[in-house]
Amino acid sequence: YLNASCSGGMGFPRLGGQGGDGGDVWVVATKDITLKRIKNKYPEKRFVAGVGANSSIRALKGMKGEDKEILAPVGITVTTDDGKLIGELNAVGDRIKVATGGSGGSFHSAFQPSKGQTKHVRLDLKLIADLGLVGFPNAGKSSLLTTLSNATPQIASYAFTTLRPEIGKLMYEDYKQISVADLPGLIEGAHMNKGMGHKFLKHVERTKQLLFVVDVSGFQLASKTPFRSAFEAVQLLTKELELYREELLTKPALLVVNKMDLPDAEDRLAELKEQLHNPEEFSELLPDDMIPKSFLSFRHVVPVSALTGFGISDLKSRIRESLEQEALAEAKGNHEEKLQALRMKLDHIFYLQHIS
Repeated sequence: YLNASCSGGMGFPRLGGQGGDGGDVWVVATKDITLKRIKNKYPEKRFVAGVGANSSIRALKGMKGEDKEILAPVGITVTTDDGKLIGELNAVGDRIKVATGGSGGSFHSAFQPSKGQTKHVRLDLKLIADLGLVGFPNAGKSSLLTTLSNATPQIASYAFTTLRPEIGKLMYEDYKQISVADLPGLIEGAHMNKGMGHKFLKHVERTKQLLFVVDVSGFQLASKTPFRSAFEAVQLLTKELELYREELLTKPALLVVNKMDLPDAEDRLAELKEQLHNPEEFSELLPDDMIPKSFLSFRHVVPVSALTGFGISDLKSRIRESLEQEALAEAKGNHEEKLQALRMKLDHIFYLQHIS
């Protein structure tokens, strides 16, 4: 989007009057708005704030130009054209100034106003959810989300099963709600922007935790691609996230082993658990360039069947437990930070009293 703010108003040399500053351009998070609606409303993608009022005999100090607000959905990341982060809109009412109006004319500028900033900025929508489902196509993510929550994703029987990101809500008996985002299926090479990979991976950045989903019996993406076991699928998913943005792997993660209703599922699950326990020993199963730098340690490995409902109740409990554990650790960390800041402040006061 091209954002242009406006110039200031003229000064009044005879009486030393100062022109008003030009208005600023802001992006403001609000409800019930989509990027598509913004695009339709402003096809030229140009946003101009008000010009500062000229200084006059009636008003020596000119009025500031009116600000321009671009209403945008929550979850927007605002970046410059070259990808530098300007800010994020994480809650309704969050505001980011993207272009500043020019100064009004004054004695210091020979009463001539300055032009406002003109900037190209990008608005990028990233979903915000407690959990992001990470899995290759046909791992059963959409079916799992339907079983877990009230979401009804469009499920198709081809490689890219999820047509667009879906957010489901997990409801608990005490009315606690947890949001889970099912994102378009990854393929090997997603970090290189193959298929919908890049669109998928940017959404993972805004989830608190990751929920890996694999088919207990493994999968084969297409007839020309190799068959991958559940263990290989886990490591390939880990590698894709690592190659896209390594810090994603610092997020807490759970592993869901789906399709436990299939024959031999118990044997395959036992094999997967053994491999996850000693991943280095089994890494030779993978091509060298697809071995992650470090193997993920999952908080929980939960076997389920989205088809029969087996393990779903246990999974909901584990998800909640993991999120609450993280929230507790975060609160404790914030408390420690505040205590440390208070101690430093008190030490400073005692020091000043001592030297005086």
